[in-house]
Amino acid sequence: MTTPGFAPEWLSLRESADAEARSAELPDLLGSALNRNPLVVRDLGCGTGSMGRWLAARLGGEQHWVLHDRDPRLLDLAGASMTGPGITVETREGDLTALRAADLRGTSLVTASALLDLLTDGEVNEMAAACVEVGVPALFTLSVAGKVELDPTEPLDAAFEKAFNAHQRRVVDGRPLLGPDAVAATTVAFETRGAKVVTRPSPWRLGADQGALTAEWLRGWVAAACEQDPDLAADAPAYLDRRLSGDLRAVVRHTDLLALPRAV
Repeated sequence: MTTPGFAPEWLSLRESADAEARSAELPDLLGSALNRNPLVVRDLGCGTGSMGRWLAARLGGEQHWVLHDRDPRLLDLAGASMTGPGITVETREGDLTALRAADLRGTSLVTASALLDLLTDGEVNEMAAACVEVGVPALFTLSVAGKVELDPTEPLDAAFEKAFNAHQRRVVDGRPLLGPDAVAATTVAFETRGAKVVTRPSPWRLGADQGALTAEWLRGWVAAACEQDPDLAADAPAYLDRRLSGDLRAVVRHTDLLALPRAV
């Protein structure tokens, strides 16, 4: 799998919004499914380790985290930041979509954040098959839902949203990305294999108190839309100027998903 790389600066900028947005309910639903000591958690596409920093305290007890990413720079940052009593870490560089059931044996939990929308339907099905075969629960947070609510509204909002969602569904190196369809596809992939799936909304709520993140997110949202639909490029500079000079508030919809194989 080849997916876009992410700058550590961007991942750091969004970490607090991610932490506030993730559903705190879903980790609680794991319950007795996490009955190993220590827990072995595989974090797929770990970035700088924000998922681990958010989840480790909620899981409690002794934990061994296996951090997977294709970017060695991010792995170094993640491995150095995942510290605490009873927590050990190892890093694995490589293609996380190549993981199969044999790789997951002995794993207590599979996690990922902002990953599913970058996968294909086939890759999601292979991951679901591996998790179900070995009875490993999976927690996937912050998958894009394809809906953005901007306040105040503008006539061009819908055009930029439509183009951005199409960009999320683009074909990259022959891989048709799921984009906003990721949660629905992942739900089907697990449920057809007998797993129970629970989803919860996990929206970013951006405003003046997160001005730097709001501005960076908006620029990226508009740039992706223009890449997908070049006809929007002429309107983009004035649109950004108006948006960034005003009191913009944004709700960026995401979804968290917990899959519990019946064996669990």
